[in-house]
Amino acid sequence: MNGELRCAAVLFDLDGVLVDSGSTVERSWRDWARRQGLAEEEVLRVCHGRTSAATIAAVAPHLDARAEAERLEALQATDTASLRVCPGAAAVLSALPASSWAVVTSGSRQLATSRLRGVGLPVPGVLVTADDVRHGKPDPEGYLAAAARLGLDPSRCVVVEDARPGVLAARAAGCRVVGIEGPSLGSVAEVDVVVANLAGLAVAAVGGLIRLMVRQVSDV
Repeated sequence: MNGELRCAAVLFDLDGVLVDSGSTVERSWRDWARRQGLAEEEVLRVCHGRTSAATIAAVAPHLDARAEAERLEALQATDTASLRVCPGAAAVLSALPASSWAVVTSGSRQLATSRLRGVGLPVPGVLVTADDVRHGKPDPEGYLAAAARLGLDPSRCVVVEDARPGVLAARAAGCRVVGIEGPSLGSVAEVDVVVANLAGLAVAAVGGLIRLMVRQVSDV
């Protein structure tokens, strides 16, 4: 099945969409869980798509979540050796005008810029991080802020997400959603289309309109 979504801007999640940081994320959370005497698998089950502070508050409410998150993400920002650019990400970003895309991530600004630069992707003019919002995903604040900074109504934006909290945030903001196939995505009924990765999208910018042409729909 082929299809097309038309929009004025594309709002990207970072990890799992633009940057493959899976091994880095898992390694750091496992190390943190062991230091805290927590079950590693339980921490990994809840960490995807949420801010580090929200994850820590959920699994270790006795800790200072914000302080712990700052220490954890500072360490993650220096761990770039195993980062990889996600398939199709560089081509999609290069096809988009600079004023028509943004990144909305649950990580800190330091972590986001470190990961983008670590894989050679540009840092966008509109980058909304955990430092910029009061409420992380699944709250829509981040996507609403990105649309506002681009001067657009959220309904004119398409979000690309790989985790259910981000999908819920995008939907609550009034955006359409392209889902990246994977175990964290959740129900495919909550997205407009699912692709294996950004290589499944062809992008054309014509007269201020972005056309996202789906050429590789996931069989999920």
